[in-house]
Amino acid sequence: MTTPARMRPLHPAAHRVADLARTFGLVARGLALADDAVLTGASLASGDVVAGDVFVAVPGFKVHGAAYGAQAVDAGAVAVLTDQAGLELLEAAGLADRVAVLVAPDPRALAGPVAAWAHDAPAERLVTVGVTGTNGKTTTSYFLDAALRAAHATTAVLGTVELRIGEDAVESPRTTVEAPALQAILALAVERGATALAMEVSSHALALGRVGGLTFDVVGFTNLQRDHLDFHGDMEGYFRDKSRLFATGQARRGVVVVDDEWGRRLAAEAPIPVETVATHVGEPEGADADWAVVAADIGLDGVGSSFTLRGPDGTEHDATSPLPGRVNVSNAALAIVLAHAAGVELDAAIAAVAVAHEIPGRMERVIERGDGFPLAIVDYAHTPDALVLALEAVRPITPGRLVIVFGSDGDRDQGKRPLMGEIAARLADVIVVTDENPRSEEPAAIRSAILDGVRSQRPDLVDVHEATSRAQAIRDALALASEQDTVIITGKGHEPTQEIAGVFHRYNDRDVLLAARTRRQEQHA
Repeated sequence: MTTPARMRPLHPAAHRVADLARTFGLVARGLALADDAVLTGASLASGDVVAGDVFVAVPGFKVHGAAYGAQAVDAGAVAVLTDQAGLELLEAAGLADRVAVLVAPDPRALAGPVAAWAHDAPAERLVTVGVTGTNGKTTTSYFLDAALRAAHATTAVLGTVELRIGEDAVESPRTTVEAPALQAILALAVERGATALAMEVSSHALALGRVGGLTFDVVGFTNLQRDHLDFHGDMEGYFRDKSRLFATGQARRGVVVVDDEWGRRLAAEAPIPVETVATHVGEPEGADADWAVVAADIGLDGVGSSFTLRGPDGTEHDATSPLPGRVNVSNAALAIVLAHAAGVELDAAIAAVAVAHEIPGRMERVIERGDGFPLAIVDYAHTPDALVLALEAVRPITPGRLVIVFGSDGDRDQGKRPLMGEIAARLADVIVVTDENPRSEEPAAIRSAILDGVRSQRPDLVDVHEATSRAQAIRDALALASEQDTVIITGKGHEPTQEIAGVFHRYNDRDVLLAARTRRQEQHA
């Protein structure tokens, strides 16, 4: 199977290492720069290095990347770009006599620009659109890709679920890959004839420079809600990192949803030209926004919603979100405006978004209601606000009880755990608390924190269940539910693995749900 690290152009550009040093003003140490030393790529991970790469060795959270210099050199690295501390590690290991070492104060900041230079700036041959925000990035990017395909024969989508060029895709290791891998994928996209890109941009990526060397044509902002505070410290730090996407040099123009205070602040403070989108019907933001949803019929069939989008010239356009819930009206409206800003005819963008179904793990209907089975949905909602929106979206399409299976991540923002429990107890009828990705934490402690929030609303814990296995939790929920009920499984969405005690186990909510249905059918056959 192709891995993200191996998504590289078959015919890479070639440049002299000496020209790299000269272009970026790098101090050369170690082995003298040979006039004929040629580089064809870059890598930030020693295990991903291929012959011809510059290995960018940066300080890590625990270990300096230069400690893996020997692995990179043995794999064929033609140079190492690092800082003074890295140089000293390479010299101590005797590697400075085997490879050219290029020294810069902040090699991480150069990783993206160097990789872009190595691949002849592939983004300049693509229409590039980036999407950031807490919730809705994935759904918006898929809606956006559908709209871009109305004007581009071949597109690329890079994000949480997959890295896809045309019809070829691999699983994504994270929302936004490291800068050298990103530039190699962009070069491969250009090589394969892609002319447009829809890409999710995480706050971690912005803080760590993963989109360095890339200037987006258009960028979008969905919302800002509590998440990742273990990394960003507080909401102010979280906002500051998200807003980096709207900096001069990082993007040419932006589109911002102004339904929350953070969006309104970003629109006011961004140094690049920004169009605003208001998606909550009747709220005051709609009066001044460039684009506004002025009417919406949130479908009760669970399939989608129709809405009216008013443009900057006052013209109203009928549009459709193919996924249920108010949140997906917001995602669809943003995607339409982003695509239009990126050059797609407005009517074509609206028509394409209307039929953009089957987004993995996003309000994904896995089992339809009937034959004794409840409607069963998998959704990625993993923040308090997203959980509210998910439960509110499925309540109108639930004749009976609403059953939820959920947990919360380990080694992440602990403060949201009781909040998630309180929300589930308030908005769902039957609760099954289980594990998400415990990582290095004790799973029982995470579940206990969630249950503390449940007790604040439901002290007697009526219709509250706890399962130590996520697969068993899904089987229990299906067994508890009747045909008139709805089961929603939140938190992991599309994810193909579950991380427990540092080990990644192959696991997917959708697969487990389908297996549970088959097992129940066989038992009753």
